[in-house]
Amino acid sequence: MRKTRLMTAAVCAVMLSAMTAFHAYCDTSAASAAELTSGTETYVSETVQEADNTSETKTVYNVSGTDTASASGSSALDTSDLFSSRDLEQTADLTGAENITVSDEETYTISKEGVYVVTGSASNAQIIVSAGDEDKVQLVLDSVSITNESTPCIYVQNADKVFVTTTDSENTLTVSGTFTADGNTNTDAVIFSRDDLVINGRGTLNIVSSENGISGKDDLKVTGGTINITCTADALEANESILVADGTINIKSDKDGLHAENDEDNTVGYIYIADGTITIEAGDDAVHATTIAQVDGGTIDLTAAEGIEGTYIQINGGTLSIAASDDGINAGQKSNFATPTVEVNGGELTIVMGSGDTDGVDSNGNLYLNGGTLNITAQSPFDYDGTAQNNSATLIVNGTETDTITSQMMGGGGMDGGMRGGMGGHGGHGGF
Repeated sequence: MRKTRLMTAAVCAVMLSAMTAFHAYCDTSAASAAELTSGTETYVSETVQEADNTSETKTVYNVSGTDTASASGSSALDTSDLFSSRDLEQTADLTGAENITVSDEETYTISKEGVYVVTGSASNAQIIVSAGDEDKVQLVLDSVSITNESTPCIYVQNADKVFVTTTDSENTLTVSGTFTADGNTNTDAVIFSRDDLVINGRGTLNIVSSENGISGKDDLKVTGGTINITCTADALEANESILVADGTINIKSDKDGLHAENDEDNTVGYIYIADGTITIEAGDDAVHATTIAQVDGGTIDLTAAEGIEGTYIQINGGTLSIAASDDGINAGQKSNFATPTVEVNGGELTIVMGSGDTDGVDSNGNLYLNGGTLNITAQSPFDYDGTAQNNSATLIVNGTETDTITSQMMGGGGMDGGMRGGMGGHGGHGGF
């Protein structure tokens, strides 16, 4: 079924607008022939049965308006149905799959659902997915290498969902020059998708880009494999959401590491990390969400101007190490769906700040520390404009354990030398 979005809004005179975004899609599809076009040749694969018939329903926010989840420590996001069973499968069913061997200067257009195994090495080759609205397409990368000058290596023009799955192999996709637009669409990423995109597998995917690494107009999910991205713009970028279930992600970006934002709708653009090993070195924000940034687990190492930025930031678990030159964690009014809030319910956070006008944890609204351990080295460990509560978190500020949430320097000295490299500025984000 084609993804359907339902949205309701309630506006009160004494509250910020509260909006719940709901979108659901079912991973159900009938078996069908899969058609691949390369130049003037057409190949038809055997019938491929989609294995995932699990309904996938996402309720986006559990907080809205001036409400917060602080009292109960409940999840800011309803995470129960964020990933379908097929999203989490790390190998593809190759029964009836079509084989693609890439060649120089060739464009391969996939027009129907199916599984396609991609191999070979080529320059200026492109795989285009232009399938039906209900079609699910799975690209299985098996030791493939593509280097382009100006176009995405993989371009999803239309589909219900596309899976990019690595076999137990190393795969490299590179765009080295200036991207060219597709009409009014700035196709400025090595993998560019207008529809839902899932990255998974058993192998390694290397992305090298003169602009963005992987961009999705809808939801972008990472559920497995190893992804290494080096880019000058955003590494992982999506309009609606970035969802990480597991995997190893290594990013070196001149701008943002993970960036979820829709220029035309500030009620979407959330990031969820359930698990995985994530290492990011970014020129601006390591993690940037318009609405909610939620971390439930994983091992996360961030070096950036700002570590995590969003409207509502919730840390429920995991081991996080943040080295920042501006704010370690920053909740600002990126969206009017909720009051800016930082909420820590669990996990182990180590934050080391650069010298100067920097804050370890900065909230333009509220700050709730309900659990976990925060070990902050900073001249200004906390900064907040609203309510601040330490309910049962362990706080260590500049080597001294304390129960007090304070914005004053406590012991220690300057934080010079705490950063690895300079942090550049961030450019604007164009629509796609």
